[in-house]
Order: sequence, then C-alpha cells, then structure tokens
Amino acid sequence: MPQSPLTHFDASGQAHMVDVGAKPATARVAIAGGTIRMQPATLALIRDGSAKKGDVLGIARIAAIMAAKKTSDLIPLCHPIPLTHVACEFVVDEANSAVRCTVRAETVGGTGVEMEALTAVQVALLTIYDMCKAADRGMVMSDVRLLEKRGGKSGTWKAADAP
Repeated sequence: MPQSPLTHFDASGQAHMVDVGAKPATARVAIAGGTIRMQPATLALIRDGSAKKGDVLGIARIAAIMAAKKTSDLIPLCHPIPLTHVACEFVVDEANSAVRCTVRAETVGGTGVEMEALTAVQVALLTIYDMCKAADRGMVMSDVRLLEKRGGKSGTWKAADAP
C-alpha cells in the first residue's frame, strides 16, 4: 500500500497520533487570521466599548489565548505542546463592518503550532459572536486560515496573499 501524504493515518489507513519523539526541538511560529462581519451598529458597540457584556475585544483576546492552550483537548490527534508565546490582535474594519483577528503562536518543540493559532482565531471570533449576539444574530465568521508558519523540517510557508 503506498504511503499516504496524510500523516494522521497509518499504513493500514487507521487514524493515529503522529510520533514526533525523534524530531528535533526547533523554534516554531504560526500566524492565523479570520474575520467576523456584522451590522454597522454592532461594530459601533464593539468600537465604542458600549456592549452590554463589556470589553468585547479584550475578552476575545483572553479567549484566544485560552483556546491556544487547550487545543490538544479539542482536536483529537493534536499533541499537547508547551506554548512559549500567544498574541492576539484585532483590527476594526469600518469599511467592511468587520473585525479581523490575527493570532501568532510560538513554541520550541518537535511539532508546529498551526492548530493552536487556528483554534485561537476561531474561538476569538466565536467569543465576539457570543458577546454581541443579542444585538446581531446575523454575524458571519469567515476566512479562518493559516497565514504563515516557520520552523521545523518543512521550513517557512506563507500564504501568497498574506499581509
């Protein structure tokens, strides 16, 4: 049977956790991003800090960091890794009535941090939704994706249209 390019399956096609024990510990970085679009009035609540539940972006930032730390509890075959840094930034995009989220996750270890960065972005966007849903149930989360990764055997990768 030919080797599958999908590393989470063994030679028999069964799902398994990849063995990273022999991989050298290297510095690894992943940057992910995503967007949540909403009504202009909802964006104004976030921008002005007048949402009923409080500081929406501050709480979403903490949620992103917490999510990165819990990724292996949520994604079945993800390794628990020692994060050395997680940063979450938001940009209020008035023109598109949206908030853009970017998360940078870092570690020194034998496996990358892409899943941690991606999970953190999605949970940050979900937190914004949760905090603002009373004002706008039609918010749309989109474009959650890896923007860049560095380190490990595969080296550096960057999305062609990443900032």
